[in-house]
Amino acid sequence: MNEDRVREDRVDGDWDRRFVAVRDAFAALLSDERPTENRKVGGTGDPAGSGRLEGAAETGASLAVWHRGRPVLDLVGGWRDTARSRPWTPDTLVNVYSVGKPVAALCLLLLVERGRIGLDDPVVRHWPGFRATGATVRHVLSHTAGLPVFPVPRPEQALGDWDLLAGDLADAEPVWAPGTVAAEHALTYGHLVGELVRRVDGRSIGRFLADEIAGPWRLDLHFGLAPADQARCADLGYGDPDWPVTILGTPGSLRARALGNPASCLDLAVLNGPLWRSAEVPAVNLHATAAGLARLYAGLLAGGELDGVRLFGAELVTELTRAQYVGDDLLLERPTQWTLGMQLEDDGSWGMGGIGGSVAWADPVRDYTFAYATRHLSGFDRVEWLVDVLHTCLDG
Repeated sequence: MNEDRVREDRVDGDWDRRFVAVRDAFAALLSDERPTENRKVGGTGDPAGSGRLEGAAETGASLAVWHRGRPVLDLVGGWRDTARSRPWTPDTLVNVYSVGKPVAALCLLLLVERGRIGLDDPVVRHWPGFRATGATVRHVLSHTAGLPVFPVPRPEQALGDWDLLAGDLADAEPVWAPGTVAAEHALTYGHLVGELVRRVDGRSIGRFLADEIAGPWRLDLHFGLAPADQARCADLGYGDPDWPVTILGTPGSLRARALGNPASCLDLAVLNGPLWRSAEVPAVNLHATAAGLARLYAGLLAGGELDGVRLFGAELVTELTRAQYVGDDLLLERPTQWTLGMQLEDDGSWGMGGIGGSVAWADPVRDYTFAYATRHLSGFDRVEWLVDVLHTCLDG
C-alpha cells in the first residue's frame, strides 16, 4: 500500500493511489454526500427488498479492501458513539451481526480439516441426545438443518446462558426434514455450530476462534469480549427509529419468530451493554474490525494460507465456497445459494451481509476481498455505492 494517508475530522487511514476514488466515496458517506438509490446485498438486511434510501448519513464505520493478495484500502471514519465524543480508530470493534456466521462456520470447518469431524457425520454422533437425528454437520453449516428458531421463548438474560439455549436446540423437533429446505438459521446457527465445536474440541467457540484462527492469522475478530475489548466497542445506533420493527418483518412470520427469540437482540440497551458483548451468540454477535474481516477473506481467497500460515487446505476451501443448496430460502423469502456458512452470488463472489449494513466477502473473479463494518444500523446503499466506485477503479 502506498504511503498516502488522510487525517481529517471524519476519516483516517491508508490507501493505494489507484483507489483514491473509494477513499473519497467513504469520506462522502460521512458528510452525507450519498447516492440516490439503494440495492439489496446479502443476508437478512432488507426483508422487503424495497430499495428505500435511509435518511441519515453514515455515523461511524471502517472499510478494508485487499486486491491481488495485498491490502489496498484500510479506512476508518466517524464516531463510536451518538454524542460524537469518541472518534472511530483502527482498533474500534463493532457488532456486525450475520457477518459472523462464516467465522463461526470456519471454526467447525477447521475441525473438519483436521479430521476430527466429518461433513456428513450425523450431528447426534458428536452431540448425544440431539433430537433431530437426520441432521448432519453439512446441514447445520448450510442452513438446512430445519432448526431456524429457538423453540422455547426466552428473555434477554438467556443470551448469556449457552447451555440453556444449546439444550433447547437439542430437544427441538426440526420444522422440516433436514436437508430438504433452507431457511437462514438467523440466531440458532451459532449455537448449533458452536456446540459441535465444544463437543468435539472442549473449548467454547469464542476461545477456539481466538486460539486457532484469529491468533495465527492476526485477526481482530471476537466472540465474547473481555472487559478491555468491550471498552473499544462502538455503540450501535438506529438509522431509522422504526428499524427494529422493519427488520422483524410481519408479526408471527418465520422471520419475526427467528429474530425475536431470545428477546432484545435488536434492542440498543442490550446490544450496547456488557451482557451482549461478553456473551457468545456466534450467529449474530461477532465483534470485528473491517481490516480483520478483509484479512480473513484474503486468506481464504489464497486457498487457506495467509502470511505463510496455512489453516485450511485448498480442497476444503473449494468445498466450503461451493453451493450446497440452491433455491428459495424460506426466511429470506428469496432465491439463495448457501455454501458451508456463506452466500454464493451469481457473479461468483462469496461471503455474508448482516442486518444493519455490515458485510464481508471475496470476489475471486476480480481477485479482491471487501469488508465494511458500521455502527449505523441501516440499509446496504452505502456498500453498493462503495462497490460501484471500487469496480470502476478495478475495471478502468
